[in-house]
Amino acid sequence: MIDHIVTGDGCRIAYRFDGPAGAPVLMLSSSLGTTMEMWEPQISTFAEQFRVLRYDTRGHGGSDAPPGAYSLDRLGRDVVELLDVLGIPLVHFCGLSLGGMVGQWLGARAPERIERLVLAHTSAFMGPPSAWDGRIVLIREKGMAAVAEASIERWFTAEFVKKGDACLDRVRGMLLTTNVAGYAGCCAAIRDMDLRRLGELIDLPTLVIGGDADPATPPAHSEALAGAIRGSRLLFLSAAHLGNLEQPADFARAVLSFLDSWPGEPGEAMPERSVMSDFNVETEI
Repeated sequence: MIDHIVTGDGCRIAYRFDGPAGAPVLMLSSSLGTTMEMWEPQISTFAEQFRVLRYDTRGHGGSDAPPGAYSLDRLGRDVVELLDVLGIPLVHFCGLSLGGMVGQWLGARAPERIERLVLAHTSAFMGPPSAWDGRIVLIREKGMAAVAEASIERWFTAEFVKKGDACLDRVRGMLLTTNVAGYAGCCAAIRDMDLRRLGELIDLPTLVIGGDADPATPPAHSEALAGAIRGSRLLFLSAAHLGNLEQPADFARAVLSFLDSWPGEPGEAMPERSVMSDFNVETEI
C-alpha cells in the first residue's frame, strides 16, 4: 500500500513497504523519469531478507511536483525527512541513476543514516549544464513524449529492445506520465550537481554497479566513482543504463551478495583511491 509523508516545505512524498516488519530496512531510490515501480523485478527477492522501503522522488509518481528548480540537497533532505517521520534510524540504501546521486549526497552528508550503500548506473557529474537547460526547454514546449523514445534507446541495449521485453512498455508509460514540472525540477538538480569531491568524504561500505554498455553514465564514470570512495567494490553488468531491468536477476544477486558478505573475503582486491576526473563528455540520462 502506498502512503505519504509531508516534508518541511509542504511536499508530499509517496512511499511503500514490502517485506517483514522486523527485518533490516533496504531503501530503494529510482532514476529520473521513473517511479518506485521500476524496482518490481527485485522486490520479491529483496523482501525475503529485508523490509524494503521504496519512494517516489519529488516530482515523480505519487509524490508532489512543486514548480521550480530542485536541488540535490533538497532531494537528499527528502530522504532524511522520510526516515525521520517513519522513525527509521538506519538503512541500507540502493539508488540508481538520479537515485545514486542522492545516495552519494547521503553518504557524505548523512552517513549516520546509512549502513551500506549501493550506487548503481550513476555519476558524480553530468555536464554540461547547457544540455540540461535544452532538455528542460524541450519538455516544457513539447511534453514528455519529446524525450521518451530517446530515453528508452539510451537506457537499454539495442539487443534488449529488439526482444520487446514487457518492461519497455512499463518504462515508457512511466516516462510519458511523469509530471513535466517535476521532471524539469529534477533535471535542474542534475544540471547543478557536482559531487566529484564528495566521494573522498564517503566512508561507508559501498558497491558501485555500472553497465558495460551504458551511454548515459559510461564505465569511466563508474570507475572514477569507485576509485574516489575508499574501499568500495566495483561491478559491471552486461547492460546499458537500467541494469536492474535489463539484468534483473544479476542485479539482485549483486546487491544481496554485497549486503550479505561485506567486507569480503580475505585478500579481495579493492580499487585504489583516486580523485574524480573532470568529465566533459556530453552524456545524458
